[in-house]
Amino acid sequence: MSAPSTAPPRSVPTNAAPSRTPTLRAGLRRRRIWIVFAIVLVIGGGALIAIRGFGGIGGQPLGPADPSPAGAKAVVEVLRGQGVEVVEARSLDRALAAAPDATVLVYDEAAILGEAALTDLAATADGLVVVEPDFAALRALAPGVRHAGAASGAIDEVACDVPAATRAGELSDRQRVLTIDDAAAADGWTGCFRDGDAFAVVTGQTAGGAELTLVGSATVFANGSVDEAGNAALALGLTGPRPTLVWYLPGPADAESAGPTLAELTPGWVSPVLVLAIIVTIAAGVWRGRRFGRLVVEDLPVEVRAGETDDGRARLYAAASSRTHALDQLRLGTIGRLARALRLPRSATASEVAGAAAAATGEDADRVRRVLLDELPDTDRALVDLAGALDALEHRVHDSIRPDSSRPETSATGTSRPETSATGTSRPETSATDPSGSPTGRRP
Repeated sequence: MSAPSTAPPRSVPTNAAPSRTPTLRAGLRRRRIWIVFAIVLVIGGGALIAIRGFGGIGGQPLGPADPSPAGAKAVVEVLRGQGVEVVEARSLDRALAAAPDATVLVYDEAAILGEAALTDLAATADGLVVVEPDFAALRALAPGVRHAGAASGAIDEVACDVPAATRAGELSDRQRVLTIDDAAAADGWTGCFRDGDAFAVVTGQTAGGAELTLVGSATVFANGSVDEAGNAALALGLTGPRPTLVWYLPGPADAESAGPTLAELTPGWVSPVLVLAIIVTIAAGVWRGRRFGRLVVEDLPVEVRAGETDDGRARLYAAASSRTHALDQLRLGTIGRLARALRLPRSATASEVAGAAAAATGEDADRVRRVLLDELPDTDRALVDLAGALDALEHRVHDSIRPDSSRPETSATGTSRPETSATGTSRPETSATDPSGSPTGRRP
């Protein structure tokens, strides 16, 4: 009786991957590109703020509290130092309320004011200074005065007896000039700082008897150019003759032809629908939002069977018609197994493995090389044939190197050796049958 065979106990794998929660360093490493972008944005924003805060060219044109080159804080502070009360008006109502017994300076850069607003200001104020008047202002306040472009350079010809112009003596370049027709000249309009037939400053009286001064360019009052030539003397002389100065910069609310608001254009059913949509969105978020807070990423040990991986990759290759990639994977596996079976070193190349396989099987080396390396499939049928050829080649190599243990051992005389029992005694051979068909020998 043969000894019972005992199978080795199945070993339980103990190399399961431990759970790894991402650390702070790993999270920073994954997000380093976004961190760099954020740092660049912060540095750029800080540099922009510093540049604009230290001598930037931005600012509100002729803003009474703006220290930038475009503002007019220098003139306003000097006037306040001389005892003039400067009222900053941002709306027409505020300007009209402070206009009686005061000088009103108007700088309507965006041409917001209409003729009616300008007429009201001229009728209310004791003195009105309009800086860079537009066509509507000239038509409403001085019908015979028109634009004439820009001056050719600095202007040193006063050409009038206005005290502020006489003290100034000259103006810097970059002045815009105005012309006075005969009808306006007959009505008492006078030009100062002549440049050809045009003037940088035009003075006269309104229909209500108030003093009106039209200044062609804002450079007379701006911080960046007020200290050039006689600009400062003219600016202070025009704005400081009375105890109160109203510095009026019109805003969008002062426009007369304002269109309908968004609320007026919106149908009545829009607001209830928006409210209902917001409520539904919040309710859907509370209903379906089962996860609150940030997602936590954690690497957990997951066991995936090799067969599932092979099937998944095979489906991907089939969907992409990637025959060459699929064949490469099959060839890599075959070459690796052949190298181990043929006892080749790890450094052996694919060509060396093909040569060794051809030598072991006795097949043509070129044919083996075509199967292992060179031949490429152009159809699915060709891919299947090459996969079968790889499998057959691997079996032939294994058959060629496996020792033949299936043939029985024979003695020198050509007869089979008798079997030996487990106790060491030989068992007698049994004959096949006698001529009659009955067994002639039996085992005791």
